Amino acid sequence: MVQLAEKALIMDEQGIRRALIRVAHEIIEKNKGVSKVVLVGIRTRGVPLAERLAREIEKIEGIALPVGILDITLYRDDLSTLSYQPIVHETQIPVDINGKKIILVDDVLYTGRTVRAALDALIDLGRPKTIQLAVLIDRGHRELPIRADYVGKNVPTSHKEIVSVQLAGIDRVDLVFIKEIVEENGNGSIQEELC
Repeated sequence: MVQLAEKALIMDEQGIRRALIRVAHEIIEKNKGVSKVVLVGIRTRGVPLAERLAREIEKIEGIALPVGILDITLYRDDLSTLSYQPIVHETQIPVDINGKKIILVDDVLYTGRTVRAALDALIDLGRPKTIQLAVLIDRGHRELPIRADYVGKNVPTSHKEIVSVQLAGIDRVDLVFIKEIVEENGNGSIQEELC
């Protein structure tokens, strides 16, 4: 039986807050302000991160940015392996994205497949001027030529590790852990799973 064991705490509440403040400043600087900027969170944990970034940017610039919610379920390339009938949530983007600077926001960048699906979903909604990517954690191991424009923290990982992001709005606590895949052998003891 395969289980996950906590291996290391990567970020606590203060670490996440500091990373988001820094990313907010980087977004403002790279875009020379926030004119025509729209934050779009990828469901699930990208949404509260986009909302927090919007609050930080408003504190700095005094401008409330529109925040959208993007559901990528039907755009995933692994849709048939997820579930016989996947649950599709509503995409909610409060403004026309044509000509806007879209900042896609997600919690973890890994293979790049989630971001590719998000790009497909966005392009179906309109033609933004630019699309940029902000992630809390970049863990490496890309399978597609995708990179983040804004990164809260780079965390080198192995394939047998999982980055677990917990956010207060969903999980009641702000923490980022690395968890390791372990296997329970027949006598009840746990050993590392070999990949």
